[in-house]
Amino acid sequence: MTDNTSRGGAVLKVETLCKSHGAAEVLRNVSLELQPGERVALLGHNGAGKTTLMKQILGLSTPNAGKITIAGSLPGSDAARKAVAYLPEAVAFHRALSGQEQLSLFARLAGEPQSVVAPLLERVGLADAAGRRIGTWSKGMRQRLGLAQVLLGRPRVALLDEPASGLDPISRHELYAIIGEMAAQGTALLISSHALTEVEARTDRIAILRRGELVANDTLAHLTQRAGLPIRLKLTARDNEAAELHAQVGGQRVNGASVELFCQPNEKMNRLARIAALGDLVADVEMAPPSLEDLYRQFSGEEHP
Repeated sequence: MTDNTSRGGAVLKVETLCKSHGAAEVLRNVSLELQPGERVALLGHNGAGKTTLMKQILGLSTPNAGKITIAGSLPGSDAARKAVAYLPEAVAFHRALSGQEQLSLFARLAGEPQSVVAPLLERVGLADAAGRRIGTWSKGMRQRLGLAQVLLGRPRVALLDEPASGLDPISRHELYAIIGEMAAQGTALLISSHALTEVEARTDRIAILRRGELVANDTLAHLTQRAGLPIRLKLTARDNEAAELHAQVGGQRVNGASVELFCQPNEKMNRLARIAALGDLVADVEMAPPSLEDLYRQFSGEEHP
């Protein structure tokens, strides 16, 4: 397996981590590092070990073997707790408190001045609702309050478990803008998500767990090269010439007006040259490289439909 975690200066280090529940092995020899400012997507089926890994990093569970350090400190220590922030998928706050009161309490616990509360609520889009009881808020609003809590104190490592859960499309866009800002300020982010299309363009590296093993850990470009999945070409024929185009290039007819075919990455330029030689028989060409969903299926062992 290609491992892109050998650089120095990592703020989060997970080394040959193993965790079992009885006879069930949940994590097996997992090694992963995050550099300051790096955004890593953590992918895997339900039960693959993502939540268990986050619990180990937070010090909520003890590994059977291996080691974790957060900014040089062990999980659960005062230094590690100060350095790491966590946003669970299902956030829970005191329903009788207002958003302002709840975040003020978190700020006191974190040793932050009260002056940071209002700007953080503004940043996550909750300024207008800050005085309302959290019990009247939507799930998406509570999720944004959780994000404001993560922003307290500028953590060195942030663990985000399905952070876009309950958010509308505009709020999702704002969420990833904030994630980008955190990374730009040096926070390393581990983002567990099933929303593959969202993380594909918004993370620096992809880590995939399968049955407790880390089976992929690299950039999207390197994983694409390693997987060797084909590129899809969709050719739109000139009016009423789809049959002729199909006869020339093969592939599969689509909707009576187009032809779809696949080629390996090293064949792409030769195939495009042959298509260009067909002249105006081809009205348009669409080229789609393997998506993150395709790569996820490949590395997670899921069969293609």
